[in-house]
Amino acid sequence: MELLEQIKEKARSLQKRIVLAEGSELRTLRATEILLRENLAKIILLGDPQEIKDIAAKENISISGAEIINPRSDEKREYYAGLMVEARKNKGLTHSDALELLNDPLTFGPLMIKAGDADGEIAGAINSTGDVLRPALQYVKTMPGVSVVSGVFFMLFQNKSIGDQGILVFADCAVMPDPNEQQLAEIAITTAKTAKSIANLEPRIAMLSFSTKGSAQHLLVNKVANATKLAQELAPDLMIDGEMQLDAALDIDVGKLKAPGSKVAGRANVLVFPGLEAANIGYKLVQRLGGAEAIGPVLQGMAAPINDLSRGCSVSDIVNMVAITATQAE
Repeated sequence: MELLEQIKEKARSLQKRIVLAEGSELRTLRATEILLRENLAKIILLGDPQEIKDIAAKENISISGAEIINPRSDEKREYYAGLMVEARKNKGLTHSDALELLNDPLTFGPLMIKAGDADGEIAGAINSTGDVLRPALQYVKTMPGVSVVSGVFFMLFQNKSIGDQGILVFADCAVMPDPNEQQLAEIAITTAKTAKSIANLEPRIAMLSFSTKGSAQHLLVNKVANATKLAQELAPDLMIDGEMQLDAALDIDVGKLKAPGSKVAGRANVLVFPGLEAANIGYKLVQRLGGAEAIGPVLQGMAAPINDLSRGCSVSDIVNMVAITATQAE
């Protein structure tokens, strides 16, 4: 079974409650129809109920079975405002300010999750990453022991000899422009967990650089080498190696030559890039020129799954991300 079908089958069995914060957005409504028809999750649309129903009717979209909640009038607003004030009392947030902020679905969604009324959230089809993540970090926060949120792409190849049966995981392609050593180590560990939980991979993590095992000397190389050591100390049960060039990570012969004895070299299925610039360029090169299908970005490190869509996303992208969010919520 292909990875996406595995993910959807798992989501179908879990029946998680996923909030779609941009409830009146057309692609979101079309995705909702598919999600309900395929029984992938319990869908909660945020927005004005009449507006959502009018758009759906005009476009001949069936959203029967979706719950629609108006953040401006929902009966739990007072309770959610109390949670917000408690979470941000050191910032001076007042109850009236909290109620005003709850008018925004991007704030209301994370509060539903914090209160246990939903399991995950998707947004970003018409909102920036910063606007999606800000309230998520303020109220849902990161998982214990993790200080950084990062984003991974599952790169799916027709050539099944690449990675694990044609699957490679790239990180961090979405959030941290220039992670420090501690953050890079955390990204490696959380990416390993994501790869295992979503794709059922046994992660073999290559910490990428333009040097392999000291072949070049530079502060940028030192950062990756030190992050590798820290990640190995924090998660000694994981196969993590570096610093490592891309060819050493993926080509078995080059791996043996440049990193003899490494359990990762030539066999990596998780690639951790040294910074967002390289990672974002890398995944897009592989997608556009290598013909790989890019699934993501899947955000990781949050205490509950909240995922950010590209504003150029398709209906199928939204469907796939809801299924992935549901599996993350397990």
